[in-house]
Amino acid sequence: MYILTGGIILFTAAWLIGFAGWCVARPVSAAQFLHRFASTPRAHYTEQVLRLVAGLAIAMHAQLMPFLELFRIFGWLLVITSMALMLLPWRLHQRFAQWAIPQAVRHLRLYALGSFLLGAVLAWAVLCPMLEGF
Repeated sequence: MYILTGGIILFTAAWLIGFAGWCVARPVSAAQFLHRFASTPRAHYTEQVLRLVAGLAIAMHAQLMPFLELFRIFGWLLVITSMALMLLPWRLHQRFAQWAIPQAVRHLRLYALGSFLLGAVLAWAVLCPMLEGF
């Protein structure tokens, strides 16, 4: 099970780091991608399922990661907020996204930095315990 959860976290980390690079290299394209968040019920539920899977993986894998409680809380926070957003009508999420996405796009380089740092920390937290024996 830990191989699966570690793999999910590493995939998530790679996505976040790759997205950061995308924001820097192709900011218009990255902004267009962000504007599609919560734009349809399908986009809304896809986003929430992906967040839910990542959150569960982090919460379950946390006991093998440094800063156990921090990652456990972060994972469960993702799970709880994803579940809450799934239970709310997607139009509420859409309204929030219509306000929030322009803020992120306006500060896209800062958003990219946050994405990169989160991805790097997640990758480090999964790989660090594995590399201790080397």
